[in-house]
Amino acid sequence: MLDRAPTSKTSEPTDRETATRPVAFRGAGFMPKAGRYSGWIALALALGLWQLAGSTRLVNPLFLPPPTAIARAMWQLAISGALWQHLAYSIMRIGIGWILGTIAGVITGFAIGLSNLARGVGITFISALFPIPKIALLPLLILWLGIGEEPKIATIALGVFFSTAISVYSGVDNVPRNLIRMAQSFNVPFHAIVRRVIWPGALPSILAGFRITASVALLLVVSAEMIGAEYGIGAFVLQAGNLMQTDQLLAGVVILSLFGLAVGKLINLLETRLLHWR
Repeated sequence: MLDRAPTSKTSEPTDRETATRPVAFRGAGFMPKAGRYSGWIALALALGLWQLAGSTRLVNPLFLPPPTAIARAMWQLAISGALWQHLAYSIMRIGIGWILGTIAGVITGFAIGLSNLARGVGITFISALFPIPKIALLPLLILWLGIGEEPKIATIALGVFFSTAISVYSGVDNVPRNLIRMAQSFNVPFHAIVRRVIWPGALPSILAGFRITASVALLLVVSAEMIGAEYGIGAFVLQAGNLMQTDQLLAGVVILSLFGLAVGKLINLLETRLLHWR
């Protein structure tokens, strides 16, 4: 009788095999965050290199003054009061034009996003008029509204209006339709759907549009002030350029940059407060 081969017994799992192995969490999503000090360090290095190039005469100060000369020009403008006068006019024009254009753009954007009739009419007009450079309409606006602040404010409002309307109705279109259908299935009133579903869903696109319109308003106010204004940052930059005062010209550019940075920080604060669920 043949002997059977001994059957191999299944060995009991060892403690090393049964021990759980920690796995890194991989579901954090794509959320890049800027370093706290990296941007300031890079800016300081750029300013240092710029100052070094100006101090060693590698660059002619007439064409590119060093940062110290620009800071000195800004200080002289501040203590003379000219800076605050020019800045007050520019802020007034930007503020009024941006508010008017934003209100009209938000209303138009929601109408296009919620109404078939408004969509058919509104998108046609926006597609036809949006590519027109708004600064090209300033002479016509001067004929209509006269010489004063009204044409400049209207130019800014027009530029802000189209960008705001596009961002608003794009945000409304991107709201998940399942959420709207779910609210309708529970017989939620239309105004409540707009306030509780569509508005929060479109808010990220609206705030992103605010960033664009802030830049558009700043660009248009400088262009409008260069064409027909006595006071304002744009008029000041144009006058400094005509007189070859490049330190004051770049001082005006730095002031515009600081103003845009302040507006960006304000929009960041709005996003933090309004988009608290993100």
